Amino acid sequence: MSDAPVVIVGQGYVGLPVAMRAVEVGHHVVGLDTDARRIAMLRAGTSYVEDVPDTVLRSALASGRYRPSTDYDDATGFRTAVITVPTPLHDGAPDLRFIEDAARRLAPLLTPGATVVLESTTYPGTTDELLRPLLEKGSGLQAGIDFHLGYSPERIDPGNREWTFVNTPKVVSGIDPDSLRAVKDFYDGLIERTVPVGGTREAETTKLLENTFRHVNIALVNELAMYAHMLGIDIWEAIDAAATKPFGFMRFSPGPGVGGHCLPVDPSYLSWEVKRALGRNFRFVELANDVNNYMPAYVVERLTSAMNKRSRAINGATVLLIGLAYKKNSGDCRESPAVRVAELLHLGGATVHAVDPHLRPEQMPPFVVPVPLTDRQVRAADAVVVLTDHDDLDYDLLATAPLVLDTRRRVTAATVEML
Repeated sequence: MSDAPVVIVGQGYVGLPVAMRAVEVGHHVVGLDTDARRIAMLRAGTSYVEDVPDTVLRSALASGRYRPSTDYDDATGFRTAVITVPTPLHDGAPDLRFIEDAARRLAPLLTPGATVVLESTTYPGTTDELLRPLLEKGSGLQAGIDFHLGYSPERIDPGNREWTFVNTPKVVSGIDPDSLRAVKDFYDGLIERTVPVGGTREAETTKLLENTFRHVNIALVNELAMYAHMLGIDIWEAIDAAATKPFGFMRFSPGPGVGGHCLPVDPSYLSWEVKRALGRNFRFVELANDVNNYMPAYVVERLTSAMNKRSRAINGATVLLIGLAYKKNSGDCRESPAVRVAELLHLGGATVHAVDPHLRPEQMPPFVVPVPLTDRQVRAADAVVVLTDHDDLDYDLLATAPLVLDTRRRVTAATVEML
């Protein structure tokens, strides 16, 4: 392969796995990130992304084909650049400043024949209407004539051992046929199967559709779980029974809310664009937001009610939380509903302890005491709440707790209340 580097802008949960795979297949990779602390850790061979073990990172460094950097000058002469930067929401509106910054800093380095791909989740039209003009203005080149430009939505699922970056089909697109060909050729060398679509808007919408589908269906079972509890119905048994139907039903389970960068954010991008471009409200998204955002408070309400029945109050109680990450088997606590539960309990006067072997102590809120999962910790708690059901925890230890509120259906004991 050519020595001209592949540049991955953003070395987080999306960018770092892409960088490691590109090194593995023989590319010279520059991993750019504005976080100097992250880059220092990467240079030292320490990974902060669970899907990238230290051994894989150190092997990439030892190959001489991976250079973590904060300096865009290291990307000079790149032939392919992949932008995987965050796209948060601020006051309900997309914040695309990280994409804009990456575009402005990559543009002077663009050369004829190069390819730029956006992977960051965003609203339909971003690649062509925002990224393209910034690259053209800063480079003096024309997209589709002098360089290739496309969009490929990320599908990284942290902690998923079955579906990885390599074997998950990758949607690819370009602003014109040549761009699509260049984007497809690049990813064909990294993953098992690419799925070309007709344009960048369709690819951008694909990502939003995937996560809006999950968001809405999770909200459906969450709201149903609340009403089923009031009606004295075992929602978990009903879901099990419905899941035996071999067609027309897809299983979703209730929980304490949604988290991560995708579900709390991506559907709102679609809702925002519909409102901006069409002046209409995307009612399904807004309703799903309302239901899922309420779930942490509902968990605390259920715990408060269960403790009151036992003549105990939240104020002054010690509550042991099982899991703070937003999903099981992951160390990612971005937008985690478990963290919101911890905040509400703290505000209610509880002493909050938490077990999460996938998080470093500094990732936990300052009012949360990190503890190991031991019989002593369980017996010392007034209540236990299962929020994130990591597979590497011994749930049998929770049987000795005076009260367990299980939002994930992992514990079997006489003192357990299911969500």
